[in-house]
Amino acid sequence: MSAGVEIERVSFGYGATRVLEDVSLTIRKGEFFAFLGPSGSGKTTLLRLIAGFGMPDSGRILIGGRDATRQAPWARNVGLVFQSYALWPHMTVAQNVAFGLERRRVPRAEREQRVKAALELVGLAHLMDRRPAQLSGGQQQRVAIARTLAIEPEVLLLDEPLSNLDAGLRAGVRAELVELQRRLGLTTILVTHDQEEANAAADRMAVLDEGRVLQVGSPAELYDHPANRFVAGFLGTANLIDGEVTSDGFRAGGIALPVHAGATPGRATLALRPQALSLLRDGAGSLPARVVRAEFLGGHVRYTLEAGQGIRLIAEEPHLRGLQPLPPGAPVGVAVDPAQTTLLRH
Repeated sequence: MSAGVEIERVSFGYGATRVLEDVSLTIRKGEFFAFLGPSGSGKTTLLRLIAGFGMPDSGRILIGGRDATRQAPWARNVGLVFQSYALWPHMTVAQNVAFGLERRRVPRAEREQRVKAALELVGLAHLMDRRPAQLSGGQQQRVAIARTLAIEPEVLLLDEPLSNLDAGLRAGVRAELVELQRRLGLTTILVTHDQEEANAAADRMAVLDEGRVLQVGSPAELYDHPANRFVAGFLGTANLIDGEVTSDGFRAGGIALPVHAGATPGRATLALRPQALSLLRDGAGSLPARVVRAEFLGGHVRYTLEAGQGIRLIAEEPHLRGLQPLPPGAPVGVAVDPAQTTLLRH
């Protein structure tokens, strides 16, 4: 059975060092939720408080409507998958998966059935007699997940579960993890600093920085409508330009850029995603610019452009066979869709 998690005004610190400040979040039953933020933002500490490895200085943590704030970890019925996998090297795959069940004194017959079922869920039943050293990194991670699923937790907690995998494995294991979560309908909380990982896996996510929740929403909502400069810059690449909204658009560095209708005049930061800028190679367009640098990234070319007085823009152009990247110094026109602009107020 799955359960929701409620975090009510939780604060935590080590002496004078504050790690979390007045954090409130609701993770819905059956939801795949992500805590996203840089190192030191408090996301792992928050996950460990949910698991019971620590107690908040103030506030409450509810799991399935029950106050779990002062419950021991083993009394919460949550499962934590560690970044390091934490597999016993001298045990077989089956013995590793059975470990938590043995600690809970589950009868042998039921234990064997649950171990087999958990390994079948992650596609590793045929490897149950191997030891961790005989497995790939992706297989070891799936054993760690199976060990957690075997105890039938109400909430699955994932602490940077893919960070030890190389890029090729990471995408595949991530897809398997999301498919498994959808199939089980298990409330899952992922901690990560990887924006792509959170975007691909999560139904909703919270962006944290310096112990505070800055914004909560779906990946698309946060990407398209960031609440502040930090969120805009952390979730992918963004052009962040400080200037002023006037009656004829947004002005900065001697250039004017269009903004959405009805924008209130005043100081602001204009946020533009690279794909919101259209490059016009004939030099026509609303904004003249000059190529500073071109980076060929396979599916697209990322350009650094200079426009106006000290204004640098990042723009992306899809790569097609036979289309050569523009050289440094080349003039180019830039068109901006006002509907794709975001104004962040100071």
